Amino acid sequence: LIIMLKTRQCLLGVRTFLGVTSRLWGFIMYILRKHLRTIIQYQTVRYDTLPLSPISRNRLNAVKRKILVLDLDETLIHSHHDGVLRPTVRPGTPPDFILRVVIDRHPVRFFVHKRPHVDFFLEVVSQWYELVVFTASMEIYGSAVADKLDNNRNILKRRYYRQHCTLDLGSYIKDLSVVHDDLSSIVILDNSPGAYRNHPDNAIPIKSWFSDPSDTALLNLLPMLDALRFTADVRSVLSRNLHQHRLW
Repeated sequence: LIIMLKTRQCLLGVRTFLGVTSRLWGFIMYILRKHLRTIIQYQTVRYDTLPLSPISRNRLNAVKRKILVLDLDETLIHSHHDGVLRPTVRPGTPPDFILRVVIDRHPVRFFVHKRPHVDFFLEVVSQWYELVVFTASMEIYGSAVADKLDNNRNILKRRYYRQHCTLDLGSYIKDLSVVHDDLSSIVILDNSPGAYRNHPDNAIPIKSWFSDPSDTALLNLLPMLDALRFTADVRSVLSRNLHQHRLW
Protein backbone atom coordinates (compact mmCIF):
# COMPACT_ATOMS: atom_id res chain seq x y z
CA LEU A 1 0.00 0.00 0.00
CA ILE A 2 2.82 2.40 0.90
CA ILE A 3 4.52 1.64 -2.40
CA MET A 4 1.27 2.38 -4.28
CA LEU A 5 0.86 5.71 -2.46
CA LYS A 6 4.42 6.70 -3.22
CA THR A 7 3.94 5.71 -6.85
CA ARG A 8 0.76 7.79 -7.07
CA GLN A 9 2.49 10.77 -5.46
CA CYS A 10 5.35 10.40 -7.91
CA LEU A 11 2.95 10.34 -10.85
CA LEU A 12 1.16 13.42 -9.54
CA GLY A 13 4.48 15.17 -9.17
CA VAL A 14 5.45 14.28 -12.74
CA ARG A 15 2.09 15.50 -14.07
CA THR A 16 2.42 18.74 -12.14
CA PHE A 17 5.94 19.23 -13.45
CA LEU A 18 4.86 18.52 -17.02
CA GLY A 19 1.90 20.89 -16.68
CA VAL A 20 4.06 23.72 -15.39
CA THR A 21 6.70 23.02 -18.04
CA SER A 22 4.06 23.03 -20.79
CA ARG A 23 2.64 26.37 -19.66
CA LEU A 24 6.13 27.85 -19.35
CA TRP A 25 7.06 26.61 -22.83
CA GLY A 26 3.82 28.04 -24.24
CA PHE A 27 4.61 31.43 -22.69
CA ILE A 28 8.17 31.37 -24.05
CA MET A 29 6.90 30.53 -27.56
CA TYR A 30 4.34 33.35 -27.31
CA ILE A 31 7.09 35.85 -26.49
CA LEU A 32 9.33 34.51 -29.26
CA ARG A 33 6.53 34.74 -31.85
CA LYS A 34 5.75 38.27 -30.75
CA HIS A 35 9.35 39.43 -31.07
CA LEU A 36 9.87 37.58 -34.35
CA ARG A 37 6.75 39.21 -35.79
CA THR A 38 8.02 42.58 -34.61
CA ILE A 39 11.34 42.02 -36.35
CA ILE A 40 9.68 40.91 -39.60
CA GLN A 41 6.91 43.50 -39.69
CA TYR A 42 8.64 46.53 -38.30
CA GLN A 43 12.11 46.14 -39.63
CA THR A 44 13.79 49.41 -40.46
CA VAL A 45 12.53 50.58 -43.84
CA ARG A 46 13.33 53.63 -45.85
CA TYR A 47 11.71 55.66 -48.53
CA ASP A 48 14.04 58.52 -49.25
CA THR A 49 12.19 61.84 -49.30
CA LEU A 50 14.82 63.90 -51.06
CA PRO A 51 14.57 67.70 -51.29
CA LEU A 52 12.49 68.79 -54.26
CA SER A 53 14.14 70.43 -57.21
CA PRO A 54 13.03 74.00 -58.03
CA ILE A 55 10.98 72.67 -60.95
CA SER A 56 9.24 70.06 -58.80
CA ARG A 57 8.60 72.59 -56.05
CA ASN A 58 7.02 75.00 -58.49
CA ARG A 59 4.91 72.21 -59.93
CA LEU A 60 3.70 71.18 -56.48
CA ASN A 61 2.86 74.77 -55.57
CA ALA A 62 0.79 75.08 -58.76
CA VAL A 63 -1.62 72.26 -57.85
CA LYS A 64 -3.96 71.73 -54.95
CA ARG A 65 -2.84 69.72 -51.96
CA LYS A 66 -4.39 66.31 -52.27
CA ILE A 67 -6.54 64.38 -49.80
CA LEU A 68 -5.84 60.71 -49.12
CA VAL A 69 -8.89 58.84 -47.82
CA LEU A 70 -7.96 55.71 -45.87
CA ASP A 71 -10.07 52.67 -45.10
CA LEU A 72 -9.32 50.78 -41.89
CA ASP A 73 -10.33 47.11 -41.79
CA GLU A 74 -8.28 44.84 -44.04
CA THR A 75 -6.57 47.94 -45.49
CA LEU A 76 -4.56 49.34 -42.57
CA ILE A 77 -5.48 46.81 -39.87
CA HIS A 78 -7.28 43.56 -39.24
CA SER A 79 -9.24 42.74 -36.10
CA HIS A 80 -11.44 40.09 -34.59
CA HIS A 81 -13.57 40.24 -31.48
CA ASP A 82 -14.64 38.02 -28.62
CA GLY A 83 -16.72 35.08 -29.69
CA VAL A 84 -15.29 34.63 -33.19
CA LEU A 85 -15.23 30.89 -33.78
CA ARG A 86 -12.67 30.88 -36.58
CA PRO A 87 -10.39 33.93 -36.40
CA THR A 88 -8.39 34.56 -39.56
CA VAL A 89 -5.10 35.02 -37.72
CA ARG A 90 -2.97 32.15 -36.52
CA PRO A 91 -3.91 31.08 -32.97
CA GLY A 92 -1.44 32.48 -30.46
CA THR A 93 -0.46 35.47 -32.64
CA PRO A 94 -0.38 38.45 -30.27
CA PRO A 95 -2.39 41.51 -31.33
CA ASP A 96 -0.76 44.91 -31.61
CA PHE A 97 -3.41 46.32 -29.30
CA ILE A 98 -6.72 45.40 -27.70
CA LEU A 99 -9.75 47.68 -27.75
CA ARG A 100 -12.54 47.48 -25.20
CA VAL A 101 -15.74 49.11 -26.40
CA VAL A 102 -19.40 48.89 -25.42
CA ILE A 103 -21.80 48.02 -28.26
CA ASP A 104 -25.52 47.85 -27.53
CA ARG A 105 -24.70 47.85 -23.80
CA HIS A 106 -22.45 44.83 -24.21
CA PRO A 107 -18.67 45.10 -23.60
CA VAL A 108 -16.71 43.77 -26.55
CA ARG A 109 -12.96 43.24 -26.93
CA PHE A 110 -11.34 43.70 -30.32
CA PHE A 111 -7.92 42.17 -30.95
CA VAL A 112 -6.29 44.45 -33.52
CA HIS A 113 -3.35 43.59 -35.78
CA LYS A 114 -1.62 46.36 -37.72
CA ARG A 115 -0.69 45.79 -41.34
CA PRO A 116 3.10 45.61 -41.74
CA HIS A 117 4.75 49.03 -42.09
CA VAL A 118 1.51 50.97 -41.44
CA ASP A 119 3.19 53.33 -38.96
CA PHE A 120 5.96 54.19 -41.41
CA PHE A 121 3.41 54.54 -44.22
CA LEU A 122 1.29 57.01 -42.27
CA GLU A 123 4.33 58.98 -41.22
CA VAL A 124 5.44 59.44 -44.83
CA VAL A 125 2.09 60.10 -46.56
CA SER A 126 1.04 62.57 -43.86
CA GLN A 127 3.81 64.83 -45.18
CA TRP A 128 2.30 64.72 -48.67
CA TYR A 129 -1.47 64.58 -48.16
CA GLU A 130 -4.23 65.61 -45.87
CA LEU A 131 -5.23 62.27 -44.37
CA VAL A 132 -8.86 61.30 -43.83
CA VAL A 133 -10.19 58.10 -42.27
CA PHE A 134 -13.35 56.74 -43.91
CA THR A 135 -14.59 53.43 -42.55
CA ALA A 136 -17.87 51.57 -42.83
CA SER A 137 -17.45 50.46 -39.22
CA MET A 138 -19.34 51.93 -36.30
CA GLU A 139 -17.91 55.14 -34.92
CA ILE A 140 -17.25 53.78 -31.43
CA TYR A 141 -14.92 51.17 -32.94
CA GLY A 142 -13.48 53.17 -35.87
CA SER A 143 -12.65 56.15 -33.69
CA ALA A 144 -10.76 53.97 -31.20
CA VAL A 145 -8.75 52.31 -33.99
CA ALA A 146 -7.94 55.69 -35.57
CA ASP A 147 -6.78 57.02 -32.20
CA LYS A 148 -4.36 54.12 -31.85
CA LEU A 149 -3.00 54.55 -35.38
CA ASP A 150 -2.66 58.29 -34.93
CA ASN A 151 -0.68 57.74 -31.73
CA ASN A 152 -0.93 61.42 -30.72
CA ARG A 153 0.64 62.57 -33.99
CA ASN A 154 -2.50 64.55 -34.91
CA ILE A 155 -2.44 63.28 -38.51
CA LEU A 156 -5.82 61.50 -38.58
CA LYS A 157 -8.03 64.39 -37.50
CA ARG A 158 -10.81 64.06 -40.09
CA ARG A 159 -12.87 60.89 -39.78
CA TYR A 160 -16.02 59.45 -41.33
CA TYR A 161 -17.89 56.36 -40.22
CA ARG A 162 -20.80 54.07 -41.06
CA GLN A 163 -23.36 56.85 -40.64
CA HIS A 164 -21.63 58.78 -43.42
CA CYS A 165 -21.93 55.86 -45.87
CA THR A 166 -24.84 55.06 -48.17
CA LEU A 167 -26.41 51.64 -47.67
CA ASP A 168 -27.22 50.04 -51.01
CA LEU A 169 -28.15 46.38 -51.51
CA GLY A 170 -26.58 45.41 -48.22
CA SER A 171 -23.22 47.12 -48.79
CA TYR A 172 -21.90 50.44 -47.55
CA ILE A 173 -20.82 52.92 -50.24
CA LYS A 174 -18.48 55.79 -49.45
CA ASP A 175 -19.47 59.08 -51.07
CA LEU A 176 -16.26 61.05 -51.51
CA SER A 177 -18.18 64.29 -52.06
CA VAL A 178 -18.84 64.18 -48.31
CA VAL A 179 -15.10 64.61 -47.82
CA HIS A 180 -14.61 67.35 -50.44
CA ASP A 181 -16.60 68.69 -53.37
CA ASP A 182 -13.52 68.76 -55.65
CA LEU A 183 -12.99 65.14 -56.68
CA SER A 184 -9.92 66.01 -58.71
CA SER A 185 -7.88 66.16 -55.51
CA ILE A 186 -9.15 63.07 -53.67
CA VAL A 187 -7.58 59.60 -53.60
CA ILE A 188 -9.17 56.70 -51.73
CA LEU A 189 -7.22 53.64 -50.61
CA ASP A 190 -9.61 50.77 -49.91
CA ASN A 191 -9.54 46.99 -50.17
CA SER A 192 -13.23 46.83 -51.14
CA PRO A 193 -14.13 47.95 -54.69
CA GLY A 194 -17.79 48.09 -53.68
CA ALA A 195 -17.04 50.86 -51.19
CA TYR A 196 -15.84 53.24 -53.91
CA ARG A 197 -17.90 52.00 -56.83
CA ASN A 198 -19.33 55.49 -57.35
CA HIS A 199 -15.79 56.90 -57.62
CA PRO A 200 -13.58 54.28 -59.33
CA ASP A 201 -11.47 56.99 -60.98
CA ASN A 202 -10.37 58.17 -57.54
CA ALA A 203 -9.40 54.81 -56.14
CA ILE A 204 -6.23 52.87 -55.56
CA PRO A 205 -7.04 49.19 -54.96
CA ILE A 206 -5.16 47.25 -52.34
CA LYS A 207 -5.31 43.56 -51.52
CA SER A 208 -7.16 42.67 -48.33
CA TRP A 209 -4.79 41.96 -45.45
CA PHE A 210 -5.46 39.57 -42.58
CA SER A 211 -2.26 38.17 -41.11
CA ASP A 212 0.64 37.90 -43.59
CA PRO A 213 3.70 39.30 -41.73
CA SER A 214 5.68 39.63 -44.97
CA ASP A 215 3.13 41.91 -46.67
CA THR A 216 4.65 45.02 -48.30
CA ALA A 217 1.60 46.48 -50.06
CA LEU A 218 1.72 49.78 -48.19
CA LEU A 219 5.40 50.26 -48.95
CA ASN A 220 4.83 49.44 -52.61
CA LEU A 221 2.29 52.27 -52.90
CA LEU A 222 4.64 55.03 -51.73
CA PRO A 223 6.21 55.77 -55.15
CA MET A 224 2.77 56.11 -56.75
CA LEU A 225 1.45 58.33 -53.97
CA ASP A 226 4.59 60.43 -54.11
CA ALA A 227 4.14 61.07 -57.83
CA LEU A 228 0.35 61.47 -57.70
CA ARG A 229 0.49 64.58 -55.55
CA PHE A 230 2.02 66.51 -58.47
CA THR A 231 -0.92 65.89 -60.81
CA ALA A 232 -3.61 68.46 -61.44
CA ASP A 233 -6.34 65.81 -61.47
CA VAL A 234 -5.73 62.43 -59.85
CA ARG A 235 -8.45 60.88 -62.01
CA SER A 236 -6.37 61.38 -65.14
CA VAL A 237 -3.94 58.82 -63.74
CA LEU A 238 -6.09 56.51 -61.63
CA SER A 239 -8.73 56.00 -64.34
CA ARG A 240 -6.14 53.95 -66.24
CA ASN A 241 -6.06 51.36 -63.46
CA LEU A 242 -9.72 50.35 -63.56
CA HIS A 243 -8.85 46.77 -64.49
CA GLN A 244 -7.01 46.37 -61.17
CA HIS A 245 -10.17 46.87 -59.11
CA ARG A 246 -11.39 43.44 -60.16
CA LEU A 247 -8.26 41.74 -58.83
CA TRP A 248 -9.14 42.20 -55.21
